[in-house]
Amino acid sequence: MSTMENTAGTGSDPSRDPFVLRDDREGVTTLTLNRPAQFNALSVAMIAALQAELDAIAADPAVRVVVIAGAGKAFCAGHDLKEMRSNRDKAFMQALFRQCGRMMMTLTGMPQPVIARVHGIATAAGCQLVSMCDLAVAADVARFATSGINVGLFCATPGVGLSRNLGRKQALEMLLTGEFIDALAAQQQGLVNRVVPLDALDAEVERLARSIVAKSAVAVGMGKQMFYRQLEMGLDAAYQYAAEVMACNMMSEDAAEGIDAFVGKRPPVWRGC
Repeated sequence: MSTMENTAGTGSDPSRDPFVLRDDREGVTTLTLNRPAQFNALSVAMIAALQAELDAIAADPAVRVVVIAGAGKAFCAGHDLKEMRSNRDKAFMQALFRQCGRMMMTLTGMPQPVIARVHGIATAAGCQLVSMCDLAVAADVARFATSGINVGLFCATPGVGLSRNLGRKQALEMLLTGEFIDALAAQQQGLVNRVVPLDALDAEVERLARSIVAKSAVAVGMGKQMFYRQLEMGLDAAYQYAAEVMACNMMSEDAAEGIDAFVGKRPPVWRGC
């Protein structure tokens, strides 16, 4: 195990602790949002720290799966409203939401699958963060809401991710009411993949991550990119694109090895090319 910090300064002073903690274990990197006293609110500095880590990981072939977690009681309570109120300037707001949007898009653009580990509340941009991760595992005590509407702020940017996970009416109900849904409802509506008791959360995240790590990195990375691109295409274009991706995938050494291993009834030895 190794832990890396992306901001200077550690110690007993929480204001000097790193915004994001990194832990690497055998191909799985866990990034933990580390503002527990602020319920891991996405301040400008928090988003920048997370962006830096994601950019570094995207270029690191040793990392096969990314897990995003939260320290303290909450997964993520959304944007830092106090920071936003103290910067009553449209240019600041535009820059903040562009910065956050770039970070969210990085999650889908990087080759490694990203799993949200949701142990507590995920509200507003925190709910958006869950929706933009490729997969999500939640504790049965976790709750989800796009609660901006309660303070006169429609969760427009969280609505982008939410509407691409849930049905339209379910997404709009969350956006228009700000009401919480529990983990089981989130699973039924498509926001999370799996729900387990809190004390089983780490084991379930590990199980899911290890299942992906055991697969070909070439196939996983190529497949993730293909999945998101084809979603924005018409049906005919999507099939043409998918056929090209599959043909290219079949030309890889990993595909040859995988098929030979299957025929030979032996475990594959992935070559990463």
